[in-house]
Parts: sequence; C-alpha cells; structure tokens
Amino acid sequence: MITRSRPVSSDFIIIKTLALFLFWVLLSASYEWFHLGLGLIFSFAVAWLNSGHSPFIPKYQLWFRVLLYLPWLFYKIVESSIHLTKLILHPDLPIAPELIPVESGLRNRAAVVLFGNSITLTPGTITAEVDRNKLIV
Repeated sequence: MITRSRPVSSDFIIIKTLALFLFWVLLSASYEWFHLGLGLIFSFAVAWLNSGHSPFIPKYQLWFRVLLYLPWLFYKIVESSIHLTKLILHPDLPIAPELIPVESGLRNRAAVVLFGNSITLTPGTITAEVDRNKLIV
C-alpha cells in the first residue's frame, strides 16, 4: 500500500478544511456562531489528522492488524459478558474485586492506550491508571 513519506502542503489542508466546513454547514443547517465555530474547528482537525501531520494516525500496515483485533475484542467482550452474568446470577456471588498492576510490554503509547481502553470495555474490568506501560486494572 502506498504511504506518504511527508505531510501534504498547508494549502491542501486549507482547501480540505473549507470543503469539510461547507459539508458541515449543509448537514447541520444551523447558522449560529457557536455551531459554525465548532464546525470550523472540527473540519480543521479532521483535515489535519488526515494530512499526515498527526503522530496519532498509525501507519497503513497497522490497519490490517486493527481489523483483525476488532473481531477478537468483540468476541472477548461477549465472552466476558456471559461469564460476568453467570457470576452475578450465582447464589453465593463468588467475586473478590481488587486492583492489580499489569505490565503490558508494549512500547508504543497508542498501543498502551488501546490496551487500556480494551480492558475497560470488557465487562467487569476497568483500567484505573496508566503509567508508560504499567496499568492498574
């Protein structure tokens, strides 16, 4: 897949921002200053993120991994929901909640954030704190 080696020009970002802002105005049908300001801010943010300037956008090779990760995460969420339902409906309620530290071994900050969010999405768990690659779960 083709990737950009450098960000696109600022002229292109301005054109893209204006096009997105026009689309925003057409869809929102609100001409209040607050909504127009929000539309302009979000239009610029989307244009900037998609132009290659943002460090938060992963490389194109990672999109395949993300597409594999999402079905697996959905499966784990359903599996955890079923397990948690059984625990809650059990007459003795056999649970012992506690917070434990977890070393992730991940080096990329975005990967650690995705890992923490995935833990929080799973029923019965929460990520309380993240410090580099150490999570309190």
